[in-house]
Amino acid sequence: MNRKILLALLAFIICLTGCSRSPASKAGAGARWVIGMSQCNLGEPWRVQMNADVAAAAARHPEIKVIYKDAQNDTLRQRAHIEEFVSAGVNLLIVSPKEAQPLTEPVARAYRAGIPVIVLDRALVGEEYTTFIGADNRRIGRAAGEWIRKVTGGKGKLVELKGLMTSTPGQDRHSGFREAIQGPGLEVIFEADMKWLEPESRKEMESALARFAKIDVVYAHNDPGAHGAYLAALASGRHKGTLFVGIDALPQEGQAYVRQGMLSATFLYPTGGAEAIDTALKILQGQPAPKKITLGSRLFTPENIDKGGEALQ
Repeated sequence: MNRKILLALLAFIICLTGCSRSPASKAGAGARWVIGMSQCNLGEPWRVQMNADVAAAAARHPEIKVIYKDAQNDTLRQRAHIEEFVSAGVNLLIVSPKEAQPLTEPVARAYRAGIPVIVLDRALVGEEYTTFIGADNRRIGRAAGEWIRKVTGGKGKLVELKGLMTSTPGQDRHSGFREAIQGPGLEVIFEADMKWLEPESRKEMESALARFAKIDVVYAHNDPGAHGAYLAALASGRHKGTLFVGIDALPQEGQAYVRQGMLSATFLYPTGGAEAIDTALKILQGQPAPKKITLGSRLFTPENIDKGGEALQ
């Protein structure tokens, strides 16, 4: 057979073999297991940190390969990503959902198909998944309200800038906070859903400043929200005398804002990235995993930040 024809035939056979492999098997070359990571968006620093924590933990285990997909804050895109992972035949899914209700069914279908699913950060409806990992958002919201009550003496005009209220963290951070501030002394005079985004928070805070002459405390459901509110107040010359409280406490973000005097307090919301990989390995190795893993939190203020904050009891 002509050498050129033989080489062409070999190349064609190799192409057919390669094309017949699933995306998971290609990505998992040299790895025993392939994990699909569905992130709802990477527009928030906290979520960038979550992916980085997953990657750092996974790098210690050459037997696994993680494939990442960013839904770019689009629920329909995230649903499609989960379906793509299932079709590709990944060994396990890690899903940090944008919204609870719309993501429940695609996760349940993956779970019913025999693919273990770790739900990270935001809970879904029902329990058709393997393990949920996240902090207690209701407890954190309540702790924020208790701290505000303590430092204000139980009196003041409050602004609440909420995270996406179709997500369970937003709902829980709101309800826990409202439980803690019940009573006649603390009044929420303005509230808005800023969807976890700093530009949205800044815009909503500008509206609050235009409507109300006195604002004692701003409670935002995340640190970008608290920072956006601070910048809006700073631009209007009304930042002094107002307490700004956030949640996340990333070292380079919320904790830095406390050190710089922008935030009065921030509460740690751990990403759970390392815990997700540890749990994934146990599941893949056939070991039992708890249905729910609750992560701890800490309070950071100017008074305790150099000591590493204070653990919530």
